[in-house]
Amino acid sequence: MFDFISFIPRAIMQGTPLLLGSTGETLTEKSGNLNLGIPGIMYVGAISGVIGSFYYEQAAGAAMNNAIAVLIPVVCCLLGSLLMGLLYCFLTVTLRANQNVTGLALTTFGVGFGNFFGGSLIKLSGAKVPSIILTATSNAFRKTLPFASSAGSFGKLFLSYGFLAYLAVIIALVASYILKRTRTGLHLRAVGESPTTADAAGINVTRYKYAATCIGSMIAGLGGLYYVMDYAAGIWSNDAFGDRGWLAIALVIFTVWRPNVGVLASFLFGGLYILHMYIPSGMNLAVKELYKMIPYVVTIVVLVISSMRNKRENQPPASLGLAYFREER
Repeated sequence: MFDFISFIPRAIMQGTPLLLGSTGETLTEKSGNLNLGIPGIMYVGAISGVIGSFYYEQAAGAAMNNAIAVLIPVVCCLLGSLLMGLLYCFLTVTLRANQNVTGLALTTFGVGFGNFFGGSLIKLSGAKVPSIILTATSNAFRKTLPFASSAGSFGKLFLSYGFLAYLAVIIALVASYILKRTRTGLHLRAVGESPTTADAAGINVTRYKYAATCIGSMIAGLGGLYYVMDYAAGIWSNDAFGDRGWLAIALVIFTVWRPNVGVLASFLFGGLYILHMYIPSGMNLAVKELYKMIPYVVTIVVLVISSMRNKRENQPPASLGLAYFREER
C-alpha cells in the first residue's frame, strides 16, 4: 500500500528548492531577461551559505546561537546570489550580451565556483569523506513548530518543515500578488512585453530589469541553501544538486509564468522526483532506472504541450531573451 503520510512530506521537501528557483526565474523572465544561469546561481547561493555557516560553527563551537546560525548563512547566500544576478545584468542589460550564452556561462561558472570552494572546505575540515557536515546549523534550519510532533498525521503533513519551506510558499504568493495586483507588477510586465513602449511611458527599463533579475537570483539562491541545510541535513557534497536548477526553469513554463501555480506544481515535480523510491520494483534495477526518468518525461511532455498553447496569456513575455536598445526606439 502506498504510504502517502511519508511520501507527501518528502515530496514537499524535494519540491521546495524547485519552488524557490522557479519563483526567482519567473520574476526574472517577467522583465524580459531569460536567465539560464539559475542552476549556477542556486549552486553559488548554497556554497556561500555553507562557507558562512562553516566558519561560524568553527568559531562558536558549543556556544552556537541558533538565530545567528541561521542568519549568517542566509545573508551569505543572498549576497552570493545577488552578485551573480548583478553579473548577469551587467553582461546582458548594460553590455547587451546574448542572454542564452551568458546564462549558460553563469551555470558553468557557478558549478565550478561551488565545487572549488566546497573542495577547499572539505580539505580544511580534514574530513575523511568528500563532504562537509554542518549538523548544528542544519538543526537550526530544520527546527519545526513545537507542537508538530503531537499533532499526528496533520502535524507530519503540514507542520513538520523548516521555516524556509513556509517562506518559499509565502514568497511565491507575494510575488504572484505583486505581478497581478500592483503598479510595480504592471510596470514589470510592461517592460517584459514591450520595453520600447514602457520606456516611452516613462518607465525605467534598466532599473526594472536589474531589480527583477537580482531579486529573482536571491530567491533562487535560497533554493540552493534550502537543499543543503534542510533537505540534505547540512551535508555538502560536490555535484550533489543534480539537475534541480534545470527543472526549476522548466517549471516556469509549466506554470505559465504564475508563481502561485508554481506552489503546487513544484510539489508535484518533487513527488515525481522521488516516486521511484515508493514504487515496488523488486530487484530489477533496470525498472527502477526507468522510474527515475518519470520527472524528465513529464517535463518533455509539458514543454511540448506548452508550445502548442495559443492563448496569449499562456505565452512568455514578448521580449523574453531580447536585449533592449534604446536607440532603436
